[in-house]
Amino acid sequence: MIVWVKSKECGIHGTRVLAALFLLTLFVGCTQSKPPANPESATAAAEEKLPPGATVLTGAGATFPSLIYKRWFTVYHDNHPDTYIKYAPVGSGEGIRRFIGKNIAEDERVDFGASDAAMSDPQIADAGNDVLMVPATAGCVVLAYNLPGFSGELKLSRRAYAGIFLGEIKEWNDPLIAQSNPGVKLPKLTIVTVVRLDSSGTTYAFTRNLDAINEHWRGQFGPATVINWPGNAMRAKGNEGVAGLIEKSVGSIGYVGYEFARRIGLDTAGLENRQGKFVKPSEHGCAAALANAEIPENLRLFVPDPTGADSYPIATFSWILLRKDYPNSHTADVIRNLFRWSLQDGQHYASELGYVPLPPSVVEKSLAAVNSIRPGS
Repeated sequence: MIVWVKSKECGIHGTRVLAALFLLTLFVGCTQSKPPANPESATAAAEEKLPPGATVLTGAGATFPSLIYKRWFTVYHDNHPDTYIKYAPVGSGEGIRRFIGKNIAEDERVDFGASDAAMSDPQIADAGNDVLMVPATAGCVVLAYNLPGFSGELKLSRRAYAGIFLGEIKEWNDPLIAQSNPGVKLPKLTIVTVVRLDSSGTTYAFTRNLDAINEHWRGQFGPATVINWPGNAMRAKGNEGVAGLIEKSVGSIGYVGYEFARRIGLDTAGLENRQGKFVKPSEHGCAAALANAEIPENLRLFVPDPTGADSYPIATFSWILLRKDYPNSHTADVIRNLFRWSLQDGQHYASELGYVPLPPSVVEKSLAAVNSIRPGS
């Protein structure tokens, strides 16, 4: 088993900020894969050491579920030593691009993708309609903030957090924020938003919520994986990059997967839900938001403004992108076995990592999709 950790620097308004972005690489060479473009790379060196008969699966995409994918693929390899899984958390948009597989480099080819935005109908058509979108895990998108000396539990109304990310609310002691935090002294400090630079399913989940709750946002931006953010915004790549930048930036607030905020101990705001209740992010609140989701036949479902007094307002499924037909029967078998395990035994790791186990009805439909994978002609 080989695990690499890489770092990238993000340029943010002239400030160079180190954002740790891990790349999980538990891998060896596939029996059918061609050598990497650079034979001197560490990838090539690792592949040369594969035991006879070993199989590698390669995936890329969403950073939101990357912590649970890292755990799954490590545990699965430990119990199936001849199967190695390489997953690159490069963002949902890039994961979809690599999965579609047109005009990509040889070392970008993948057996599966991952996205928090699923795939659109045009993207599915671009992939030759050979796509299964499988909900694999779920979780919350939180608003994490950095306010040293602030001792209260920050509450943000729907109008307040939409106004912040529209660039309309510029200071922390704004009356609209103070209205939901009576008796709490808010600092007179400029608000700086931290947002995603890359094409992101986390951005898509957050902006679908903004689209559902705010007419101004709906008319100007709508839901998207990439946004030209208004106001005083700093940009970083990946959920871990955003979380790290919030941690370092006084007066900042940004959207990030709950699991990343929890892992480094960021403060998170309680958000007003559809019933007018302020709900802190938690497994219970996220699960409540998704509990009654009616999954359609194509398994693409968004819950931009969930009902229920206990529901946290920004929750999302995250999808593994698979092919209906794999050219090689062995590859089809290994992929079926991996994701059957992920949808059953793998769900037990969700809670400890800050994710939400899939509802049983979703697991049932996801398993049916995985079981339908077949070797192509």
